[in-house]
Amino acid sequence: MIRQFLPIILLTISNIFMTFAWYGHLRFKSAALWIVVLASWGIALFEYCFQVPANRIGSEYFTTAQLKTIQEVITLVVFSVFSVLYLKEEFKWNYLVGFIFIIFAVFFIFKKW
Repeated sequence: MIRQFLPIILLTISNIFMTFAWYGHLRFKSAALWIVVLASWGIALFEYCFQVPANRIGSEYFTTAQLKTIQEVITLVVFSVFSVLYLKEEFKWNYLVGFIFIIFAVFFIFKKW
């Protein structure tokens, strides 16, 4: 039973790394582009160390469409927290509305028809 949640935990960890790889450098806009690219690649390596096992283990319990949906929801949650806490950006009402529509998508992906 706990093994079913392992992909979600691993996907969350991988998304934290990937969010920093893709967006963390935005706080260091004066750094040379080649430096932030190399730093991002280094961070992304850790993302793959969690992403690949998450998908391998997750494929035992979920379809690939379900895995991708889980990953996207986690990405949005991680990014929302990241943008507010790390980048100091405002979370706007229309973002919430968009996320609600994504929740509807999750319902349709996971619903047994």
